[in-house]
Amino acid sequence: METVTKKKLYEAMFLIDSADAGSDWDGIIAAITKTLERAEVDIVSITKWDDRRLAYEIKRKTRGTYILCYFRSDGQNNQEIETAVQLSEKIIRVLILCVDWMTDEDIAKDTPATKDEKEKQERAAAREAAEQAKAAESQAKEEEEEAEAPAEAEPTEEAAPAEAVAAAQEAQPEQAAEVTTEPAAAEEAQLERAAEVTEEPEAAEATEPATAETDDSEEAQPKVTADD
Repeated sequence: METVTKKKLYEAMFLIDSADAGSDWDGIIAAITKTLERAEVDIVSITKWDDRRLAYEIKRKTRGTYILCYFRSDGQNNQEIETAVQLSEKIIRVLILCVDWMTDEDIAKDTPATKDEKEKQERAAAREAAEQAKAAESQAKEEEEEAEAPAEAEPTEEAAPAEAVAAAQEAQPEQAAEVTTEPAAAEEAQLERAAEVTEEPEAAEATEPATAETDDSEEAQPKVTADD
């Protein structure tokens, strides 16, 4: 009868050069997956943990990217994983620990890298939402202004005839005053002409007595004849 060994949960922290992780992420993940599969372990998850500066240089590298893996194994092939990492050109180091006490919720917790990525996504979503809200507010303001424009124009059009009527009413008294002034001036001119005509006969009459007086004086003087 074969004895079935219970597989335990293990945590493996792989250290990768940050430059390689940035330029060939898919190749790095493929290399780690291949290393675990060769050790015949059951892979649970592979997640980027963080990108940090190294406390000291390792293989002339000063900065590294940590990749966190969980897998289930009987523990017999863990040494094979460590040996494969030592021979790998893409993986710098690996640290394997037994974490059989961890639950699925613990495994699913966010890493510093995933937290940072979520925060970036939330900030990007917030900026996008703010831009959309601003655009919607601007559009609503434009529509409101367009709706108010005809309402303001209509009273102006109605007020124009009223202003014309008022101007006409103001002009009528002026015209009436002009008409009234013209007959008065005509009457004055007629009176002046009548006065001139009246003064002419009086002057003529005044001239006639003077002539008469002259005649009388001539009559009063005695005629001198040759006999005298």
